Amino acid sequence: MAFRRLFLALTGVAVATGAPGFPVPEAFAQSRASAHSGAVVSRIIVEGAERIEPETVRTYMTLREGEPYSASLADASLKALFDTGLFADVTIRLEGSSLVVKVIENPIINQVVFEGNKRVPTTALEGEIQLRPRVVFTEWRAQEDVQRILDLYRRSGRFAVSVEPKLIKLDQNRVDVVFEINEGPSTTVKGISFVGNSRFKAGELREVIMTSEETWYKFLSSTDTYDPDRVNYDRELLRRFYLKRGYADFEVRSAIAELSPDRQSFFITFTLHEGERYRFGTIEVESNLENLDPAVLYKMIEVKNGDWYDAKKVEDISESISEEVANLGYAFVDVRPRVTRDAENRVISIVFEVNEGPRVFVDRIDIQGNVRTHDEVIRREFLIAEGDAFNSSKIRRSRQNVQDLGFFETVDVSNQPSPAAADRTTVVVDVKERSTGEVSFGIGWSSSVGALVEVGVRERNFLGRGQDLRASVSWAQRRSQLDLGFTEPYFLDRKLAAGVDAYAVERDLQDESSYDYRSIGGGVRFGWNYNSAWSHSVRYNVEKMKIEHVAWDASRFIRDQKRNTTTSLVGHVLTYDRRDSRLNPTEGYFVSLSNDVAGLGGTEAFLRSDIKAAYYLPVGEILDWNPAWNFNLQGQAGYIFGLGEDVAINQRYFLGGTNLRGFESAGAGTRDPQTEDALGGNWIVTGTAELGIPLGLPEDIGITGRLFTDVGLSGKPDKYDAKLMDWDASPRVSVGFGLTWVSPVGPIAVDFGFPIMKKDYDETETLRLSFGSRF
Repeated sequence: MAFRRLFLALTGVAVATGAPGFPVPEAFAQSRASAHSGAVVSRIIVEGAERIEPETVRTYMTLREGEPYSASLADASLKALFDTGLFADVTIRLEGSSLVVKVIENPIINQVVFEGNKRVPTTALEGEIQLRPRVVFTEWRAQEDVQRILDLYRRSGRFAVSVEPKLIKLDQNRVDVVFEINEGPSTTVKGISFVGNSRFKAGELREVIMTSEETWYKFLSSTDTYDPDRVNYDRELLRRFYLKRGYADFEVRSAIAELSPDRQSFFITFTLHEGERYRFGTIEVESNLENLDPAVLYKMIEVKNGDWYDAKKVEDISESISEEVANLGYAFVDVRPRVTRDAENRVISIVFEVNEGPRVFVDRIDIQGNVRTHDEVIRREFLIAEGDAFNSSKIRRSRQNVQDLGFFETVDVSNQPSPAAADRTTVVVDVKERSTGEVSFGIGWSSSVGALVEVGVRERNFLGRGQDLRASVSWAQRRSQLDLGFTEPYFLDRKLAAGVDAYAVERDLQDESSYDYRSIGGGVRFGWNYNSAWSHSVRYNVEKMKIEHVAWDASRFIRDQKRNTTTSLVGHVLTYDRRDSRLNPTEGYFVSLSNDVAGLGGTEAFLRSDIKAAYYLPVGEILDWNPAWNFNLQGQAGYIFGLGEDVAINQRYFLGGTNLRGFESAGAGTRDPQTEDALGGNWIVTGTAELGIPLGLPEDIGITGRLFTDVGLSGKPDKYDAKLMDWDASPRVSVGFGLTWVSPVGPIAVDFGFPIMKKDYDETETLRLSFGSRF
């Protein structure tokens, strides 16, 4: 209303009360009451039209020349003229037999200007509003644009923003539209709490969702600003998290955001209903397709009776069955899991029904909402292409693939009938992009390298092509490192990840082995997935290494090392991963095997093999205890031998520190007894058994405990001399306990290790502290 008064004041029109939404001049309001109904309109006179032809005005009216005048037709004409959006004001009066229509045209916009916007660029605001230069100005469009600007700011976490539109009148009925913006402070998320969660801690659930609480070190991140769309997606992330872990009755009953009195922060509360945890019951396959024996499809079922229910595995099995049936020659297939829930026994039985799907083809895949990301980045994640048979299971999986890219806050996929033919459908993909750039900053201290500072930048959707570009640099008392990397996830338009890496490292090993070393290297790598569990990667790496600052009293076995080496190697890693999470696993296992061969050029020639494995068991959930009880076993074995020459010291295995707590870095294993320098060995075996335990502290403190046992043993180096070296193949064992605190500046881990099997020449340490991991 204020905006309307401002405009009409500029144009000199007095406003009286009229029909809702339409200004009615006083003169018209008075004259209309005295109009003579029934008089024939001999002519229609248009006054005030400048850009618009009088005949154009007449065509919009319901009253016509030669027709009887009536108040209802005059009102209809008045409304029709206002509805065109071309006029700021219209009056109609009858003078004798002439109908006089006086109009005040809406002005033409000369330019649209934004003032006061610092956090949101002008280009983003221009893309959001409807008003444009050389377009007719209307008040309702201006008010809609004000709301659009407010919504844009609120999506970026600024709810205290205010927008004041102003008009500047120019000659020739033109105006400048100025949006004066007071952005106000960013509206952050001060706290996130959960109600109804008993199986998982609040801290664990905060790791699941995208929204995060405000902390000082997230000044370069936007996840701690309030965004209602992000909160809605958080509801979906929580649902997936629980359904994957067997809580089939789970639901987010509400997600309430309360604005603080100062309007600068939100407090978000998720109210959850976890329900009971279910196991799989009987799992069967039924086929309604002619000549298809369901027995051939049972091999696609990777779960068995008694396993914990996992909604994602059900979806994966549906997809696998659909693909297998398609491979058998059935193009139109619809696989639907029929679920039978036994709430009393907490069992879910499933029958996978294989039916003939509708004979519908995909006519077109339309993608919208992606301003920055290229269409091809989204299209290549789809399991169907234009012209393929429509398959709802593949559509669901494709949507999940796009969502898993991490480039979009929301992904909606729908299908609409195609106008081309009745048996065609158009798949519409509507995405909402999110920020994919990251800046990390870390400070801290660790037992291995001392005080450290680390800075890194990363863009996971470089130039909108889905490429991953990263760079990081760290400085520490005993190590400095520079890392650069680039990954193309679809090399040569195939699902083949290709990347290049470069690095430079300086390391102080005076305490362990009386020397320093520098290395600079780089390489290329390729990786691919065989399925959801099996993955494989190959690499080529070249590295130049220099040993320097060798202490005058260092072991002669170190002084005899080559000071400059070049390593050229080819390697691969084969991994089988069945963990529930790769970042914070609580259930499942993984095994990986890697082999490296050096000698294709360079000065070093060796063969190295490593195998790693881990097993995670959610003890608390199995025994219906506190979920903080969890158990894991981890192990590693490695062996390296030279191909015609000795293995250099920088390629050997060292035992102690991170792989054997209770012992210093390189504190166990082969050693020169005269200088106490660690010499390393050509093989190593380590293992860890760890039990996570609840401490009874409030969840918000973020402190967890653990008990552990580490075991390790290592081999001897080349040219081992029992008279000049201390080495024993017997295992070293330690026990201990530790604490982890998720502090405002990153995780702080403290471990107390106590060797119970060691040798006299081993070097031990009781306390090991790591502080300020990357954040």
